[in-house]
Amino acid sequence: TWNVLLSLSGLVALIQLVFLPFFPESPPYLLLQKGDKAGCLKAMKQLWGEGNYHTEFDDMMKEKTLTKGTKIMNVLEVLKERSVYPQLTTMLLLLLSLQLCGLSATANLQESIIPYVSLGVAISELISIIFCSSIIDRFGRRILLWGGYLLMALILVLLETSLLLSDQFLWMRYCSVILIFLFIIAYGLGP
Repeated sequence: TWNVLLSLSGLVALIQLVFLPFFPESPPYLLLQKGDKAGCLKAMKQLWGEGNYHTEFDDMMKEKTLTKGTKIMNVLEVLKERSVYPQLTTMLLLLLSLQLCGLSATANLQESIIPYVSLGVAISELISIIFCSSIIDRFGRRILLWGGYLLMALILVLLETSLLLSDQFLWMRYCSVILIFLFIIAYGLGP
């Protein structure tokens, strides 16, 4: 019944996708990235209820002032910066540990191909991190979450279909592998 278990993560993604439009944008994002002071205060009230949030707002304004002259770095500049190596090491360890999640085994492939699938999973994770880090400031977290969950739900439906048809058509196993890669990329872009 592993296919039912795999479908449950799609159900959770679908539930989150339905409720996400009802939540406001992050107040720091609205203030620091978009410069929307009124939207920031409105989001604070919607998230935390009625109250006086001048202290939090002043802290964000101070942060905005401090980061005003700070240059936003691209991915290659971050990789060259030695001060972020501990964080990059932690991230790489997390990516490598994801290799043990078992997604490669769900495609019902020959054992000789599974190492290549594992390598493809790692490359998919790397692609999603690089791509997400370069577009997150442009689109914001909300759009990436919404799109990521939508893509994940669609990919899981296609993956379930390809797995059900893999006994009838052998080439569907390779479609399953491609869908697994796409699922990982969608997960990395959104959630």
